[in-house]
Amino acid sequence: MNFADLPATAEVLADVGAWASIAVPYLTAVSPVALAVWLWWAVRRAHLVRAALADRVTVEVVPTSTFDPSEGEVGRWARQLGRVHYSTPGVPARGSAARLRYSAEDGKMRCFLEGPAPSAAVLAMPGFAEVEVRGHRARKDIQPVCFPAPREGAR
Repeated sequence: MNFADLPATAEVLADVGAWASIAVPYLTAVSPVALAVWLWWAVRRAHLVRAALADRVTVEVVPTSTFDPSEGEVGRWARQLGRVHYSTPGVPARGSAARLRYSAEDGKMRCFLEGPAPSAAVLAMPGFAEVEVRGHRARKDIQPVCFPAPREGAR
């Protein structure tokens, strides 16, 4: 292919102008529909993220005193945490991410692993040989079940 075989610039511009004059009415009709679909998708995505962030599970990761992981163990645990996102289908990455939270209580550092409720099984899997995974402290919003005392004469 050489330069002489290319169409002239004026011809190309005329072809583009003809195509644009035909396509503009259709593009004008389609753009409000595309905007409405994009808006619906954004609202749906925000709702899914809010729902996933409202329903999260926390487990505590407790290492032993001799805990010294190898490079391979750390990589394996990182891949395991990467699976948390895949255990929550349909939820955007912002809402399905696993989070490590550290806190210091009474001079002791504690590590908590938090993630969406559908991925509780993945979060509870031990990632290291010398680490225990515990369910986090009892939640205060869970009330014990109380059965009323049976009435006299009722069987």
